[in-house]
Formats: sequence, C-alpha cells, structure tokens
Amino acid sequence: MSITSAFFDIDGTLTSFTAHEVPASTLRALKALRESGVRIFICTGRSPSQAIKVLDTIPVAFDGYVTYNGQYCLLDEHPDEQGTAQSAGEGIRRSRVIAKHPLDREDLALILDWLAAHPTVVSNFGERDYVYFNQVDEQMRATWRSLGKTAPKVYVDSPRRALDHPTYQVSPYITAEEEAALVATLPHVTGVRWHPAFTDLIPADGGKPAGMRVFLDHFGLDMADAIAFGDGGNDITMIEAAGIGVAMGNATENVKAAADHVTDDVDHDGIANALRRFGAL
Repeated sequence: MSITSAFFDIDGTLTSFTAHEVPASTLRALKALRESGVRIFICTGRSPSQAIKVLDTIPVAFDGYVTYNGQYCLLDEHPDEQGTAQSAGEGIRRSRVIAKHPLDREDLALILDWLAAHPTVVSNFGERDYVYFNQVDEQMRATWRSLGKTAPKVYVDSPRRALDHPTYQVSPYITAEEEAALVATLPHVTGVRWHPAFTDLIPADGGKPAGMRVFLDHFGLDMADAIAFGDGGNDITMIEAAGIGVAMGNATENVKAAADHVTDDVDHDGIANALRRFGAL
C-alpha cells in the first residue's frame, strides 16, 4: 500500500516513560515523512495546552492535531513555513479549530452527581485551554511523576464549572469495574483507558478514529492508506481503524492484539523501524 497519512499518539509512542523525550530516530522519521509528502498528525488524549509540553521539543510541524482522544481537532494551514525556531508547538499554537465535540451537559451533571457521592475520587476536567483537577492525592501525584519533564502543570478548581464551560474530557481515577458501572449510567459517554489508574470519559460517538476522519476528509485521503502508532488502550480504535495499525513494543497486550504489526519500543527506534518495514522511509 501507499501510505499517505500517519497518526501518532504522544505518551508511550512519541515519548517514553523512561527518557521522557522524543528519540532522534523518530524526529528524523517525522521529517522524512513530511519531505516525502505524507501528511502527519498528532492523535493524543492530551488537551492542546498539555500537548504543547511535548510538541515544543519536536522541530517539525504537523498537518493537524487530534486532541482529547478525538474531541478537539486543530488544523495547521501552513505547516511548511520555514523558520529556525519552527516546532510542532508553534504549529499547534497557530492552528485553527476545525472540529470540536464537548461532552453532553446532561452527562456532565450525572458525572458530578457521581463524584459528589464518591467524595474521595480524584478527577481531571478538560476544557480548551484549561485542564484542572477537583482535588489531588498521592495516586494522582504518582501518575504525574511518571510523565517526568513532560508532565503539565497541575491546577485545582471546582468541578461545577464543567456545567458552564465546554468540557471535552473527564478523567476520574477509578478502577475498570467502577468505570463500567459509571458509564452504564451515562447515555452519551464511553470510557477509554490508557493507564490502569484512570479512564478518559468522552462522547460515545467520539474517539480517535472520529478525529482521524476529520483530517482525512479535509485532505481527501483514505483511512485504508493511513498508518497509526499507539501504545495504550485509548489507541486501540485508532489502530483498528487505520490501514496499518502499529503497536509500540512497550504497548499493553490488548493494544498489541489489535495491531497489524508490533514494532520495537519507543526507546529502540520503534517508529522508524515500522515505517521502514512498510516502505514509508
């Protein structure tokens, strides 16, 4: 197949949980894809503002940015502008929103009621430019420490503001069993989990493939000609949707089972090796 687009998760895919940086081989691969005419996209569960923490370290702009697991998509209309300080961070800052899909207010009210009935549960709330927690505890701090230097700043605020501000994702620190029970009460919500400590609650008709389709339709490209890279549970639908779905060597077993190909881990040239394997480099 001829690869015309490539989608990349951030945490555990572009960056590792050990080095907390994008490997040099991955940076070279991203530049080579751009030079060959392949459209490249970020496809992350992070918010735009939290993604910038990593994107500022990538010296290449992407064509677009799928954030909040598909719920907020930004298009960079000038990704090939030259400049010595050009980076993916600059790219997302100058991008314009081409699709957004916040959580339903009815569902948000139900989530807040559930949290009120479970007052010790920590939860993250994501708006366009503001991401905050209802409270913090040691488990939350541990997950933030695992992100190392890519960890965004922590804010704490009242979750009631979610009823008055478009909110694209809510991430409570709950078990898979608690997630299933909570989602069963939410008419328009599903959960996608990339970490054992918490889940990302998003619109049921959303997800990373929905964000991918926004850009594929915009550029007139086919999903069958797309390659996607991921490592966590929230990447499974993206990997299944793409013509070639690649699981990183450090991916969880359920992601590997869903993939067409399992490459090396992020710190051992996994992205570059897979792109060579499929003739994109």
